Amino acid sequence: MSHATTDQSRLSRIVSEIEETAIAIILGLMTILTFINVVLRYGFNTGIIWGLEMVTFLFAWLVLFGMSYAVKVTAHLGVDAVINLFSEGPRKVLAVLAAVFCVIYAGLVLKGSWDYWAPFAGLDATSGRWFPTGFENSRDQAWYEVIDTPIPEWLRFIEPIMNEGEAYEKLPRFIPYAILPFGAALLLLRFVQALIRVVQGRQKTLIVSHEVEDAIEDVKHMNAER
Repeated sequence: MSHATTDQSRLSRIVSEIEETAIAIILGLMTILTFINVVLRYGFNTGIIWGLEMVTFLFAWLVLFGMSYAVKVTAHLGVDAVINLFSEGPRKVLAVLAAVFCVIYAGLVLKGSWDYWAPFAGLDATSGRWFPTGFENSRDQAWYEVIDTPIPEWLRFIEPIMNEGEAYEKLPRFIPYAILPFGAALLLLRFVQALIRVVQGRQKTLIVSHEVEDAIEDVKHMNAER
């Protein structure tokens, strides 16, 4: 194995560990916040006022961050009843077409996500209805805040940059909403990588494999032989 392949494999493991750790941290924070709020509500008739909103944001981060990771590890569910009717050659063609459509879809989602998020970050949205043809001025909405979640003190440095020096009372929306373009960009990247693997023959489909079903069939045969 060459040094380049070894370095690439090591980098891939590091990236996977970062993604898995991020997903675990998000899920853990959601669980902890929800548990604390339940105890406070039913045990002390109080609660964290911003807890529900923060859990909602974390859930959005979990879903949008996790969907790209599921593409990476081929964990998305799918129906392959029609695909299995074909031989290996046509099946690969269908897999390539599916991957191409997924890449186009992810590109459209990325454009829409950026156009929605950009004004909240004081940036310009893209022009063009379907595909970006450039950038166009959009109304600066960096002063928009979330409803309940307060802004941490260590984030006050963004006020002169994003809010013309005015103090934020709540967390600015562009921070939790940043997962929209980030998650869409990551999804596009994962679909492009999956397309390359399918074309090269290193991956047969975009959906979850049938290893579990094969294992169940093996157990059935073993029980039938007894």
